[in-house]
Amino acid sequence: MTPAFDEEQLTRREQTLEFARSELGSQLRDHDRTSTFPREDWHRCGAQGILGSHIPVEYGGQGLDAVTTVLILEALGYGCRDNGLTLGVGGQTWSVQEPILIYGNEEQKQKFLPRLCSGEWIGCHGVSEETSGSDALSLQTTATKTDGGYLLNGRKMYIGMAPVADLALVLANSDPESGKWGVSAFLVETSSPGCSRSEPRAKTGTRTNPMGDLLFEDCFVPDEHLLGGEGIGMSLFTQTISWERAFIHAGHLGAMQHLFERCLKYAKERRQFGQPIGNFQSVSNRIADMRLRLETSRLLMYKVAAMKDAEEDAGIECAMANLHISEALLACATDAVRIHGARGYLEEHGVERQLRDSIGGVIYAGTSDIQRSLITSLLGL
Repeated sequence: MTPAFDEEQLTRREQTLEFARSELGSQLRDHDRTSTFPREDWHRCGAQGILGSHIPVEYGGQGLDAVTTVLILEALGYGCRDNGLTLGVGGQTWSVQEPILIYGNEEQKQKFLPRLCSGEWIGCHGVSEETSGSDALSLQTTATKTDGGYLLNGRKMYIGMAPVADLALVLANSDPESGKWGVSAFLVETSSPGCSRSEPRAKTGTRTNPMGDLLFEDCFVPDEHLLGGEGIGMSLFTQTISWERAFIHAGHLGAMQHLFERCLKYAKERRQFGQPIGNFQSVSNRIADMRLRLETSRLLMYKVAAMKDAEEDAGIECAMANLHISEALLACATDAVRIHGARGYLEEHGVERQLRDSIGGVIYAGTSDIQRSLITSLLGL
């Protein structure tokens, strides 16, 4: 069934949409070419309250439920063409702030969440390494206990927002002999001695969302920055990754709707052989498929959000949402290029950027192959 939104939710959607259209992405073409992070736009999202949508008011947020937060992020993606920015907002919301909210003590919540929600600080999630990607908990970074804290050593790689991050949520082995049960989580200020950030790495799409490495060389992390206790890393990762897995594509869901509407308009206006190209079945079929993908994606997204709000087990649904929406966006972006022909292939029209930006969606927060494996595993296969 179609999600039913109340007046307050619809008002927040319209306010976000107007904000995104008028305030964000004005330099997107240049930023995309130069892989520049739009820091001012990030600050605007913080001031607008978007970064803190799902965080309680006492920690600097808006105190909204998951359904309303997803509605806001979808509106952000619909109104803003900068998919790298919307990805960064979603990444911090679900993979950094949510773990702190769930596992952090009062002192940690008061110290970190207001700065993240306001946009003063930027957060990243440091899990992946050269030898641990899909097998996330086979990591090599170590955390050795010392007086008053831990010494971190290792390198995190392929981390979104790492080159500009002020705070990193880092998983490291505090007890290597215990395997995955020896993994702990740490809140690391990237200005700490022994912590360094790489320059952004060149990549195909979402170029305004910088990706890079975090290097730790005897980086001291005080005891009070241990998140959730020693050995809690696996539980933290398993529980909080479901939020990221389900909702990381909320902004891109809005981008999918914008892309569909643009293609529908073009199919009606563009004429070949004396008629609109939408009259040709090869084009109209693509339009139909785009609409179908959009509707099924929205239904899955909001079903998961409602289940999260109801505190229901949504393991399979989170994986299905990630799998379906990421592949739907990639398919829609591919169809959009084909519908627009030469215009779709040229940078100046912005369609090809949508395709480049959509490719990463089938990789981050767990590849499509991992999502399929997770679904079948939860089904008992």
